[in-house]
Amino acid sequence: MTKNLLISKVFLWMSLGLFISFVTGLIVSLNENMLLSLIDPLFYWIVPLSQIILVVILTAFIEKMKPITAKFWFLLYSFTSGLTISSLFVIFNVSTMIYAFLTSAIVFALFAAIGSSTKMNLSKHESILSMGLLALVICFIVGFSFANSTFELIMNFVTVILFIGFTAHDMQKILKLRNSKLPKDNLAIYGALELYLDFVNIFLSMVHLMDLDQN
Repeated sequence: MTKNLLISKVFLWMSLGLFISFVTGLIVSLNENMLLSLIDPLFYWIVPLSQIILVVILTAFIEKMKPITAKFWFLLYSFTSGLTISSLFVIFNVSTMIYAFLTSAIVFALFAAIGSSTKMNLSKHESILSMGLLALVICFIVGFSFANSTFELIMNFVTVILFIGFTAHDMQKILKLRNSKLPKDNLAIYGALELYLDFVNIFLSMVHLMDLDQN
């Protein structure tokens, strides 16, 4: 598979996943009963847990999956992610979400382009990115009880920086996998999932940053 063809397939599936997530989130946000169901303690934990399980399944078994199975799991993950982000349509105004999406798209595209074209070996920085992600998760957990606007501003800003780094890294990693034994359709799904996660994390942080700025 050529570089351009792989990139096209990856972004096609990623875009489809984002479309499913946002349409799902919008539909759920307009249905009061659905929103109340998601707040229920049972669904409140099941939905995020199912997302983690789906990501683990896709990343751990992508090599052994049939292409149709990989596509199904990815689309199912996109749907469950839409359930999670449905609250955004209720909490934030439309203009904030549009600006956040456009800004995220521009930043994401820029660093994806850097990752696909740079001669620098970005895999050397993978451990730094991973440690940064672990530190970020720990800070979110520890700081949850005393979080304020300043804390949220710093954490969301750091999240954006971290995931634009992941975007460039993951884009380069996907292209390096062209010569692996991974089936080409599965590689496109794997790449779409990696970049989907990067984009969504950038977008979520951008929404919160813009909302904090307005307040």
